[in-house]
Amino acid sequence: MRIRIALGDTSFTVVDDMSFAVAPGETLCIVGESGCGKSMTALALLRLLPQGARIDRGAIRLGETDILELGERAVEDLRGNRIAMIFQEPLTALNPVMTVGAQIAEAVARHRGGTRRKAWAAAVEALRGVQMPDAERRAKQYPHELSGGMRQRAMIALALCCAPSVIVADEPTTALDVTVQAQILGLMADLQRRSGTALLLITHDLSVVAETADRVIVMYAGRRVEEAGITDLFDEPLHPYTRGLMGAIPRGAAAGKRLTDIPGTVPALWDLPAGCAFAPRCPLATPRCKIERPPLEEHRPGHFAACWEIDHAG
Repeated sequence: MRIRIALGDTSFTVVDDMSFAVAPGETLCIVGESGCGKSMTALALLRLLPQGARIDRGAIRLGETDILELGERAVEDLRGNRIAMIFQEPLTALNPVMTVGAQIAEAVARHRGGTRRKAWAAAVEALRGVQMPDAERRAKQYPHELSGGMRQRAMIALALCCAPSVIVADEPTTALDVTVQAQILGLMADLQRRSGTALLLITHDLSVVAETADRVIVMYAGRRVEEAGITDLFDEPLHPYTRGLMGAIPRGAAAGKRLTDIPGTVPALWDLPAGCAFAPRCPLATPRCKIERPPLEEHRPGHFAACWEIDHAG
């Protein structure tokens, strides 16, 4: 899949050569710094790209259905029903002038039909399913009347109310404190185990990845630079960028010591270097890296990386 953005008379690629599959019950995490194309990938899956952005190559298949070939009404039938999204900030994603119960009931009625009373009962039950305290009372409240953790539970209930086969979660715990974050991640894992839903989790937090993922894709400057199972990735990362991310994780044993950082910044997507986009920041970069883009190749069973210097990365 390739995503391009048009600005006036020019256009540039923001996501390129993105390809993956998520099996029922599996959690695939996409990780990377801000600006690497994670959220754009997530929005593309539900055809929610912002104005000016478009998918100009590839397919998005949900079972036998190619979402890119559907009309707008068919896509609306799909969203919230077979594929749903948990957004980063529920206070802006939820409708501020509708109670959370009414929003969930509206989705149930849209996709499942039935009476208004049955839709409301289903909404309250969905809130109970995400362990919302005093669900009947909270269902009658507006988003701004709930705490951050409660709003995120309401957003998850909205995403799950029609039992979708795929959930896309874009930084679902970023704005929460660590205690609530742990509760939300545990809740999502429990619901996923019970329902067999496939989960695509977008995050920049490697601690979240370690707790939740089965497989991981590391993105940089709009492209995959590494892909592996969770154990392989953390035990033996291959790409210098992944190694840099691992080195920047705060560790208790290193209290008082300066954290390792990756020098420089992510390049602008409209002004990428000719070769490897990470080369200007990479301690292993060679002249070849600066002029020739490395392909994503399988270096071990199920472990892919895009780097000319894999053999020297240890």
